[in-house]
Parts: sequence; C-alpha cells; structure tokens
Amino acid sequence: MNSLRVTVDDLTTFRWRALAWAVSQQNTKEGFVAFLNNNHIAYPNDPFPNRLFIGAKRVIPFSDALTKSANVFQTLYAAHRAQPSFLVGYFGYDLKNQLESLSSRNPNRLGFPDVYFVEPEWVIDFESEAIVINGHGDPDKLWGQLQTHSQPHTPSPMPRAQIHCRVTSDEYQTNVRRIQQHIRAGDVYELNYCLEFFSERTQLDPLATYRALNQRSPMPFSSFLKIGHQYVIGASPERFLKKEGRNILSQPIKGTIRRGQTLEEDANLRAQLLNSEKERAENLMIVDLVRNDLARSAETGSVQVDELFGIYGFQQVYQMISTVSATLRADVTWADAIQNAFPMGSMTGAPKIRSMELIDELEVSRRGVYSGAIGYVTPDGDFDFSVVIRTLLFNAQRQYASFSVGSAITYDADPAQEWEECLLKARAIREVLEEAKQVRLTPD
Repeated sequence: MNSLRVTVDDLTTFRWRALAWAVSQQNTKEGFVAFLNNNHIAYPNDPFPNRLFIGAKRVIPFSDALTKSANVFQTLYAAHRAQPSFLVGYFGYDLKNQLESLSSRNPNRLGFPDVYFVEPEWVIDFESEAIVINGHGDPDKLWGQLQTHSQPHTPSPMPRAQIHCRVTSDEYQTNVRRIQQHIRAGDVYELNYCLEFFSERTQLDPLATYRALNQRSPMPFSSFLKIGHQYVIGASPERFLKKEGRNILSQPIKGTIRRGQTLEEDANLRAQLLNSEKERAENLMIVDLVRNDLARSAETGSVQVDELFGIYGFQQVYQMISTVSATLRADVTWADAIQNAFPMGSMTGAPKIRSMELIDELEVSRRGVYSGAIGYVTPDGDFDFSVVIRTLLFNAQRQYASFSVGSAITYDADPAQEWEECLLKARAIREVLEEAKQVRLTPD
C-alpha cells in the first residue's frame, strides 16, 4: 500500500470535508464508505479510532456461508488469511440463526444483508495534528482532491419525518409481564426486549442526519456506514469485542439513567444509578454471561473482570459499564473469538439461546443490523467492534428509516419504567428526525 502523512491545521473541519468527499464519490449502488468517530471521548481501553474507509477494493463473498454450507465468520477469516488487509463492515444480529438452531420470523423491511465486509481502497487515519492516507492508488492525488472539495454547508429544507412505533405502551408492558412469567418459570433470568421506531416514505440526507445526531449525542463508537443506498447512522456507547495481540476484552453496558439539569441533580442521578440494586443485578448477570462467552476462546484461568459497575457519563445519559478480558488460546483464531461471543449478551439476555428464542417470539420486528456488531479487522488480525445500538438504519431506495431500542427485563422490573427507559434511549434519534429544521446538505 502507498502512504502519505500530512499535517492539518483544523482537523475537525477536515474530517467532515473528507467524509463529504467520500460520500459524493461513492454515489453508485456499489459505493462504500465507513467512518468511525470517537468524538475525543475518553473510554476504558480506548474508543474507536478516528478513521475513514473509502471504496471497496474487494467485497467479501458470503453467499455460500449464508446458505449454511459454510460459516460467515470462517469465510471472513479465510478471505483475510488469503490476503491480509483491513476489512471493515458489520455482522447482523440474525446471524444467530447460523450459529444455533434458531430462526427469524419477522420480515426484513430494511433489506440490509445479514453480513457485509469489504477490503477498502483507502484508509485515512485522523491523528492529533495530522492525517495518514494509506491505499492502493496515488495518495498525493487523493490529498489534492480532499483539499479542493468544498464543504457542503448550505441548508435546504426537508420534510419532517413522521415517527411511529411498532408497539403501543400497553402492548409493550403486556410483553414485559409475559417475560416475567418466563423468568418465574425458570426459562430465563434476564431478557433484552426491544421495540422498533420507524418512518415510511421518508426523505433523509444521511450525512446531514449523521452530523446532527453526532452533535446531539456524541459517542465513543460513533459510526457512519454507506453501502450503496443503505446507511447505518450510529451513536453507540458500547463495545462488543476488541482484540490486541492475544488479549481480548468485552465491555457490556447494562444500566442507564438520564443526565441532570443541574450539577446537583446530575450527581444525584449518577449516585442513583451506581447504587441501584436492580441495575447492578442486571449488569452482573450479563458480566457472567460475557465471562462464559470469552471462556470459550480463552486460556484456562485468564478470564477476569477488570472493572465492575463503572459509571460513565455521556451527553444524554449515564451508563453502567463493566470490562471483562481474557487471553486467547493458541489454537483459537480471531474469527473464532468473535463467533464464540456473538451476538453480544447484553442484547440477548441469559441464558442466551433461550433468550433469543423468546425474543423472536415476542418482538414484532427483525433486528437485522441492530444489536449486531460494526467495526474492522486490521491486516495483523486485531479487531474492534461496537454493539449496534442508538443507531438509525435507512434504506434510501425504499425510503424506510428504522431505529430500535430496548432494555433488560428482570424479575423485579417495572413495566412502566422500562417503557420510559426505552423512550429515553430513543430521544436523541427521534429529536433529530422530528425537528422542523431537518436539512439537506448541498454544496456551497
């Protein structure tokens, strides 16, 4: 690969210019862009890098794997081993059907594939004062194109999106009580129950929407993904799995509370989350599940909880985050490690398989990309993947936009409070879509 390092004065402005250029260049049905953005938020074990992937030099073929004649994770591993390179994309939640004897009864309204990865043509890293361009073409030419691209800023009005929910408050709370019946029966002891908000016949400018969401809800695992006319517009606070060398770690989130309007209220809410027996119990259940998932790939005795019940503040909410790490066994590949932990336990419940069966029985929307994982693999076989939550999915061809939220249902959960928690998690995306000043970004 060819490389170029350039010092940039206003790196923030340049990042948005580079993303806008990439989107404008990849405007065909095969066009690909992936933008990872940590918003300079401190996060244990580091957040996503600030990195832009442009173009698809190679699209990984998964057709055979998706018919179950092969395995998606091993197909990706084989493609990487044959030609070590960056690979970037996502694993959709419904890959669960390939890993276990499960099914998905709800329609795929968005039309996204279950898995999508590419080897990008260009990788641009945004460092503290410089950018580093790596790719298969002429980096000096690319640098010149980025410099001359006009930043799109001129707004033009767009219609407000009309947001609907697939279930009513009463239906949601009825299902919460059904889940609690399953808990009392011993089927599960925690289940992550989700609901979908959607907008049909809607027009969005994906890049403008992403910038608005990123401003309203900046997150350490923010992402923007363009696959032709399909877009993933993400503001995730949660890491699924990271690998560096032989070390792997997962950081499940369970426990959410809003931020306060004053410093005193904010401190009180933080303390309330930290000391909540319910939230700590939810978090501990998923930590135990994640420990078991990592143990499938780990050296004996290496799984450990680095942090339990850490409280981290974001612009909209406080979250309770725990960190679990382990050392990979010598006979376990990076793809095995992902497969053994997928999907993220915080998005299923425990035990995992029975939880996923009940999820498909109770939920009325296919999760698809939501509650899957988005991220990248390095040429050396390290990786970092976030959990796809707080994320808007948009199919521009179908004019269909969707985002889902959920909460962990336990024995003592209050159905009305769980509904309110879901509304809190949906607030940032909903406000961005429903604002009258929703705009399209057009060139100056």
